[in-house]
Amino acid sequence: MKNLTGKLYIIVIVAAVIAGVIGWMQWFEDDPADSGHGDSALVIPALSAKAAMGAELFEQKCMACHGQNAAGSDQGPPLVHRIYEPNHHGDIAFRLAAQQGVRAHHWDFGNMPPVEDVSEDEVVMITRYVRELQKANGIY
Repeated sequence: MKNLTGKLYIIVIVAAVIAGVIGWMQWFEDDPADSGHGDSALVIPALSAKAAMGAELFEQKCMACHGQNAAGSDQGPPLVHRIYEPNHHGDIAFRLAAQQGVRAHHWDFGNMPPVEDVSEDEVVMITRYVRELQKANGIY
């Protein structure tokens, strides 16, 4: 009986590891161009004051590439996407991308150039806006 319990325990552990690996692989194999939302399904929440200011700044400085409500465009990726969730791309990643630009690494849009005339405080508000959109859409 003891031997059977030990074997069952090992089988359960191996099954859990396999399920975890499969889930992890699917996360990375999904087409990053598919945000899982599409413009029509994007939830737009009531925004905090800081995020509302960020929404205005986003429209001025980011929307041309990242699309309305950060849903992406043919010029740049959607920021309301699990790739940009805080544990994968923290808030500092947004600041550095705006200040220094960023090499293309998830998408085929090419490198992102630095954003001219955007302050660190403005990036903080824009990031708040993006995070509130993400949270409303189950990405947080």
